[in-house]
Amino acid sequence: MVSYKQDVMTKMIQFLPISGRVTEISDFTTTAGHEDSGCTKFITVTDAQGGTVNFIVSPTTYVVDQALIQIGDWVTGYFDGNAPVPLIYPPQYHALVMVKINPPQHVKVDFFNSQLVSHDGQLKINLSPFTQLLLTNGQSFTGDPANRNWIVLYSVATKSIPAQTSPYRMILLCH
Repeated sequence: MVSYKQDVMTKMIQFLPISGRVTEISDFTTTAGHEDSGCTKFITVTDAQGGTVNFIVSPTTYVVDQALIQIGDWVTGYFDGNAPVPLIYPPQYHALVMVKINPPQHVKVDFFNSQLVSHDGQLKINLSPFTQLLLTNGQSFTGDPANRNWIVLYSVATKSIPAQTSPYRMILLCH
């Protein structure tokens, strides 16, 4: 018998990032029909080691700051590492979140536990009165931030393990 906690853990989204330079953008065509034409983009990214990845960016993909992504931009795409993917080359992932890299802004997309530590243990959030907690539609989030999937935007962090930061904005991913 599988416990409830194990069942929840197996269904948890594992946000995996891939960063690189955008080398191509095209419309992603589906068999759904003409009404979907142009709604989904196919973004090809080449990482620093020369590897290529294709992201499917659909209307449900959250693009941080609604940034216009263009060829030549550096981006990070986050996908669900637990989701099935076709065994093709280059790999093709459905992007859950896309971030146009804009230093000195740092972005972390992950599940944050009851202590506000990321699932991978690399970042701890220290909320401040200046931290904006938002929904993807731009409205304020007023609930408990613990045990949720967040897009965390911050500028500085400690060099400790886990690194600690007081983010300026957090966007709740309600999947």
